[in-house]
Amino acid sequence: MSTGTGADSAPGHTSTLSETPRGTPARKNSMFSSLKIRNYRLFATGQVVSNTGTWMQRIAQDWLVLSLTGSASAVGITIALQFLPMLMFGLYGGVLADRLPKRPLLLVTQSAMGLTGIALAVLTLAGHVQVWHVYLAAFVLGLVTVVDNPARQTFVPEMVGKGQVANAVSLNSANFQSARLVGPAIAGVLITAVGSGWAFLLNGLSFAAPIAGLLMMRTSELHPVEPQPRSKGQLREGLQYVAGRPELIWPIVLVGFIGTFGFNFPIWLSAFVNDVYHGDAGTYGLFNTLIAAGSLAGALLSARRGHSRLRLLVAAAVLFSGLLLVTAFAPGFGLFAALLVPIGVFGLTVNVTANSSVQMATDPEMRGRVMALFMMVFTGGTPLGAPLLGWVTDTYGARIGMAAGGVVSLLASVGIAVVLARVGNLRLRVNRHGVAFVPSPRRRDLVAAA
Repeated sequence: MSTGTGADSAPGHTSTLSETPRGTPARKNSMFSSLKIRNYRLFATGQVVSNTGTWMQRIAQDWLVLSLTGSASAVGITIALQFLPMLMFGLYGGVLADRLPKRPLLLVTQSAMGLTGIALAVLTLAGHVQVWHVYLAAFVLGLVTVVDNPARQTFVPEMVGKGQVANAVSLNSANFQSARLVGPAIAGVLITAVGSGWAFLLNGLSFAAPIAGLLMMRTSELHPVEPQPRSKGQLREGLQYVAGRPELIWPIVLVGFIGTFGFNFPIWLSAFVNDVYHGDAGTYGLFNTLIAAGSLAGALLSARRGHSRLRLLVAAAVLFSGLLLVTAFAPGFGLFAALLVPIGVFGLTVNVTANSSVQMATDPEMRGRVMALFMMVFTGGTPLGAPLLGWVTDTYGARIGMAAGGVVSLLASVGIAVVLARVGNLRLRVNRHGVAFVPSPRRRDLVAAA
């Protein structure tokens, strides 16, 4: 990794994590190298089952709200309520993740998430569900996620060791997107055939898989980070830690803009299905599946790279934002659907590259707080962006709503690219090979003199 402040990637920091699992010889990274580690393999297997259920519930939840209200704004409110707890309490979740052992903490949070799905299933199957029930379930799920997200993120290095973090983060995303390929398709069939309640029920039951995986792990093969003792100022300490490191703060700022304004697909896709193409739940599931196919490809490409670079992050963000604009005004169903695939590729590349670069640049004892800030910014902006873009979509139409998200994301991506170039003393180069930021002549002279 580069050690320049604005160069390719974040500098490494001293870590208490060993490079490989205990008792495991060092291996050259490959696309699936993390899966050779038993504990991570159990974790990944459980997650793919529960992630499939999660995607089923997401599709069923969005479609149920749309069916009950006929409003894209209501879908936006549901999304906002699910992510509002992250905005309000996300940093405190990171403090808890640093203070408590990760594996027992995850057993509690995963059980709570399963019970939330089952409760919503009972209400729906009994025919008593109202939109406020869905709002409440989304908010409760968001509260649990405040702790579950940083705990899961920071548990990855404890399973695989520092040398496999980038690969494992990429495979986690591939796992999530693989489930996204299957979940919406199953949800579409279930909703059409028997209703949303069964999708909620299957999601609740799916959490038995990650719970079983956590219980079956060999604790002797983990690389636990010593929990941080309770003390005053831990939250402030985490913020100061990030504020002093450009390699952390700028990726977090960028994903904040992308997460708030660029990742509002439930609003846009439900509006395109309902108002532009006059489709049904199957069409909505198809659109989500196409984005998932692209996201899976992006995750596997990231796993193959095995490293994270800030220039890749910025380039992917610019391409993702530009594609949102182009797709918003695609003239036909076929072109619109086809463009969802590259949107998935570049959107996932933004997520994985930012996540892994931030994790690898963070000291283990601070990782819970830093990743909580990352997730708070990435998903916590949704309560602000989702209702706003839901209102724009309802008022001006699906195309304008999607284009508005693309414009804000593009401006943020270009702006942060310029900031990183100035911090890293880079200049823009345009030639027949393309456009790129390269070291300025003055920086090359300094490097040569050194």
